[in-house]
Amino acid sequence: MENKNNMNERRISPQAARMQEILDDEKRVRERMAKVKHKIIVMSGKGGVGKSTVAANLAVAMSKLGSRVGILDSDIHGPSIPKIMGVEGLRPSGGPTGIYPILSGYGVRVISIDLFLENTEDPVIWRGPLKMSAIRQFLSDVDWGELDYLFIDLPPGTGDEPLSVMQLLPNMDGAVIVTAPSDLSKHVVKKAINMSIKMNIPVIGIIENMSGFVCPNCGEKYDLLGSGVGKEMAEEMNVRFLGQIPIDPEISKNSDKGVSFLIEDPNRESSKIFMGIAQKIKNIVENKNDSGK
Repeated sequence: MENKNNMNERRISPQAARMQEILDDEKRVRERMAKVKHKIIVMSGKGGVGKSTVAANLAVAMSKLGSRVGILDSDIHGPSIPKIMGVEGLRPSGGPTGIYPILSGYGVRVISIDLFLENTEDPVIWRGPLKMSAIRQFLSDVDWGELDYLFIDLPPGTGDEPLSVMQLLPNMDGAVIVTAPSDLSKHVVKKAINMSIKMNIPVIGIIENMSGFVCPNCGEKYDLLGSGVGKEMAEEMNVRFLGQIPIDPEISKNSDKGVSFLIEDPNRESSKIFMGIAQKIKNIVENKNDSGK
């Protein structure tokens, strides 16, 4: 009997063992995510629109509204959430229930591949399967605990990472789409909207970032990159328009320092706009009978 059992064990191929491991991981993902009320992806389809900055500050804003919040940086090749959230260089600890995310100074729990690198300047040179495996582990092995909101910052494009997250996350509330006010951004970002639709993920709405610049001295507004593209796109694609965030040098400065301007200067116009957008998102996802598009 013992020899027969040994023969059966030897017949299990590496492929079958790997498949079982993946199934076990996906089961743990469902168990972990059952403790998260609302799961929202932030995507753009195009780089350079300030998506990660928007995602990080939406997480901080939602925390300020009294919610328990986490943010997952799923950008394997160009992670930036740890720096923006002021946790760069910290290392997650582990325990009997899994890996514990880093708790930022703003009450937001953070996980990123950047937190596991010996040197934050080291490149991650991985192909698709390795990236899929890493994202699966972020969702299955990390003990997020009880959360009201989990924001997932997706890298630009519609490739491996966005597809992995969309396939792995059960019962996702929707996607927040970030664009810049230019026709080029509009053309590329529409691909992200269409990807969400094809994956049966509701589009919560569009945010137009870097929309105009208000002179701090005279108060005059200048449309340096244009304005109104986000609202125009929302109408064309029949989705909500969540708002416009102006170019504000303080946002960039604070992001580089890992300081949230929402905390440092809550009366700033940009802070008020972010808080208003976060409240809109909260109203939409917590009201399933929302009468919006």
